[in-house]
Amino acid sequence: MIWSLVVLSGVCVLLGTEGRKSWGRTVTFQRTQQYESLGQVRARQRRDTSSSSGTSKPDHGTPFTSCRLPLTPAEHKVLDDNTHETGFNGDDGSHVILTWVGDGTGVILVLSTINGPVDTFHHGGSSRLYRSTDYGKLFHDISNRINNTFIREEFGISVGPGNSVILTADTPVVDRPGGIIFTSRDAGATFKFIQLPFHLDQPITYHFLNPDYLVALSIDDTLWLSLDFGATWKKMHDGVHSFSWGAGINLFFSYRQADTVEADERGDLLLKRTKDLGKTFTIIHEDIYSFGYIGAFLFFSVMEDPRSPRVMYFSSDQGDTFNQALLPSASTEQFYSILDGDEDMVFMHVDNPGETYFGTMYTSDDRGVLFSKSLERHLFGGHRKSDFTNITSLRGVYLTNKLDEDNCIRSVISFNRGGKWQRLNKPENVDCEDHTKNCHLHIHGEHSRNNQIVPMLALSEPTAVGLVIAHGTVGDSLSSSQHPDVFVSSDGGYSWRGTLRGPHHYSILNSGGLIVAVEAQHEGQVKTIKFSTDEGQCWKSYNFTEQPFFFAGLASEPGTRAMNVSVWGFRPEDDGQPMWVTVTIDFQSLIARECNDQDYEEWLAHSTEEGERNGCVLGVKETYRRLKKQSVCRNGRSFVVSKKQSPCLCTKEDYLCDYGYHRDVNAECVRQPSAGNKTLTICLNGKEDELLTTGYRKVPSDKCEGGFTPRLKVPTVIRPCGVKPSPGSPATTSSQVTHFNTPRERLVLILVCAGAGVIVLVAVTSAVLAVRRVLYRNRMETQDDENGITPDLGSATSSNSTACQQDSDDDLIG
Repeated sequence: MIWSLVVLSGVCVLLGTEGRKSWGRTVTFQRTQQYESLGQVRARQRRDTSSSSGTSKPDHGTPFTSCRLPLTPAEHKVLDDNTHETGFNGDDGSHVILTWVGDGTGVILVLSTINGPVDTFHHGGSSRLYRSTDYGKLFHDISNRINNTFIREEFGISVGPGNSVILTADTPVVDRPGGIIFTSRDAGATFKFIQLPFHLDQPITYHFLNPDYLVALSIDDTLWLSLDFGATWKKMHDGVHSFSWGAGINLFFSYRQADTVEADERGDLLLKRTKDLGKTFTIIHEDIYSFGYIGAFLFFSVMEDPRSPRVMYFSSDQGDTFNQALLPSASTEQFYSILDGDEDMVFMHVDNPGETYFGTMYTSDDRGVLFSKSLERHLFGGHRKSDFTNITSLRGVYLTNKLDEDNCIRSVISFNRGGKWQRLNKPENVDCEDHTKNCHLHIHGEHSRNNQIVPMLALSEPTAVGLVIAHGTVGDSLSSSQHPDVFVSSDGGYSWRGTLRGPHHYSILNSGGLIVAVEAQHEGQVKTIKFSTDEGQCWKSYNFTEQPFFFAGLASEPGTRAMNVSVWGFRPEDDGQPMWVTVTIDFQSLIARECNDQDYEEWLAHSTEEGERNGCVLGVKETYRRLKKQSVCRNGRSFVVSKKQSPCLCTKEDYLCDYGYHRDVNAECVRQPSAGNKTLTICLNGKEDELLTTGYRKVPSDKCEGGFTPRLKVPTVIRPCGVKPSPGSPATTSSQVTHFNTPRERLVLILVCAGAGVIVLVAVTSAVLAVRRVLYRNRMETQDDENGITPDLGSATSSNSTACQQDSDDDLIG
């Protein structure tokens, strides 16, 4: 999965492409000035077979040992024959941008450019465009295909569905009607020149299925739409602040009215939707502060008054209906952050007031309305970066860091989508120092990378089942004084082992059957790559070049199915000018055997042989077919992860604590002191929904059956919001019971009962008087009969009629 962090006017959104096909991946390498600080260039060295990098080892924390195996001469020769080095002579670009195009095409586009003012580009500066069709073994300069036009460094390359590519030229705004783009439908083999009627403010956005549908925002805040892959454009709307594709061809955007300024700061934006590519529009909500779309949820924050806090609204039906999320409100000094989301639920971070650098993490129900507290004191750094990580190699696993009350950062992991968090276990080959009270593994995240403590974040891939690679330290808390080491887990984060000393760049190949790593060097040059075929238990080292160079980055094709990796960097030439260098190593000839059935094993996830864990997580047991650690073979590009599922009995682990509840030390869901009574009334889709809860709510997407079942009541009252149910409505049937728990509700109940009592008393009195009157009349008639008086039928009829008509309150009172 490809993730990107987006900040939308106070809402920090982590967006992913899960559920949508990944079109490619773009990485940027920057040339540093490391070589200049050395004073002079080191003499070029001949290739040797030693694994030393020529630099001193930094001091590390708790020691551990890991397996190192020598590279045989035969293996060395195979790798030599399949290692390809390319030097980009005469290229003076300070940045290199790599983009993979298509799925399994082998096409890589490389843009070398300069980050500087536009007016300097036309005085000797230039950009170069290179293309490879063999996964980076050989590159060709194709700058002439785009007329040697200077391409932007910020968002110069955009890759879409299929083999579509868009290059954005960096052109001056003054005296130009619009910008210039180059489009390609054949992975960069050919390009088409297009003059835009506007200047781009941000990258062109593809529709996630149809590359012909493009949306762009211009520097004058106009939203533009193209239905023919950029050939023609039409103006869609003015004053647009931000936009996002939804499901299908739904397009959402926020905009300001013509007579407003700084609408995004005051919450004066309006949120609109078009379901027909700009033919008609619908206003979804006013007073918008920010909005976004993730998974199946449209969300937006509303600030009805500049002095009022913001509240969050969610919609799971493309904006047709929306509901206010039961979350704490946020002031202008606070922010919301969508950490992760899919069709079932959303992870939400709510910032604490003040500069605390932490907040509270919540998880939603499948409607995005009821949010339960998942983790308190969740770390969110000063740069609005979260360490929250989705471990994609195993379902339901998430990793993050929290800032405890002693101001120490500690790592926690959840195996059931945030229902429960726990410390990470100590690596099996690492022992803590004697004075350490709590010995755990702590993982470096975005906070550490932003402070240049580690070069990479935790890495996992869906095709490499259970495999996690991360930088960390072992002890009571995450330590910045210890140099981070690399740790590996093969079971999704339950158990760990130290595998590499010091910080490294790493990548997963062969669907987990191959891991490669290059040691991070702050001042020295690199020439060695390490690789493991048993998930980091043992490593071999290979010197891939005779001429070490300054390291810039490690690059491999997205999806982990590739067998080659490229090491990028730059090397000073004889004239003192740096030259970009890439070395691509193809491991396919080294790992030549195709895997067969004997190379795989059945693995029950979330389980141990001792029976401490039975494999039941989120209501199911999942048995995967995965590669044995001792098998050295190729999974192949057609490899697909296969698994078998069986349902589990429900336990408390399958439930979250409902809104207003939290887990105590005994893992029971108990009411928060600030929460109200058990009855919760919310307004959903125009109907008031009154819920009765015992504090538990099943984790979204949990599939357990039977077993533990909280006494969770069905909705007790459902009626239009603000309208009382009419007599005979379903709300008054005997199958539904209304509960009165608050003092106000009890007072109303008392008054109603008292009024009903008075009515019953009056009714009983009336009945008694009526009976007495009838008895008296009968006695009179009996006496008349006994005296020989025959009643007049007409008079009797009239008399009876008159008597019925006169049977009124006045008569009873008299």
